[in-house]
Amino acid sequence: MLDGTRAMWLHGGMTGIRGDAARRAGVPLIVATMLLLGGCATATGPGAATSSPSATPTVACPQVEGQTLPPECAPYDPDHAMAQNDRYRERMDLGEEERAAAAQPVAELQQSLEALRASGSISVDAVEQALDDAGLSDPQVLGDERAVAFGAVAPQGGCVFGELRADGVTVDVGGYIMDGGCLPAQ
Repeated sequence: MLDGTRAMWLHGGMTGIRGDAARRAGVPLIVATMLLLGGCATATGPGAATSSPSATPTVACPQVEGQTLPPECAPYDPDHAMAQNDRYRERMDLGEEERAAAAQPVAELQQSLEALRASGSISVDAVEQALDDAGLSDPQVLGDERAVAFGAVAPQGGCVFGELRADGVTVDVGGYIMDGGCLPAQ
């Protein structure tokens, strides 16, 4: 029937090991338990190092010159943070060749926009048409009959951007803005 060295039995959905196999399985289990529990012990005595809890910053506090912050504060420079927050509006650098290529349609665009200003035909549609006539693509145009801001991609890269107002026209060349496109968010 059972030889005493190893027997499997099944009773009520439970499986068990009897005999020598049970003894062999128990020794590694006891050793593993002792090793795991050994890590839970704390050193006490004259040479034992003790650690004290340190305050973890839970709130951001602006740095103010000459003022000591409480330990629960994580210091930050508000001026630097604000400058970084507006960085998405900055333009990427444009190399000399790219700048020269982007500047080619500027004279034609400037003339078209000056004609619109002189005639009083300031509108988003009119500026979009002037950008298209100058060979610029992907126009971004915002405004109304008082003023229109624009930005568009030059034929060989880079941006042509500016503004048409009743009192003047500005057209400039530069790189794409960090946020993408040629016209910064307003």
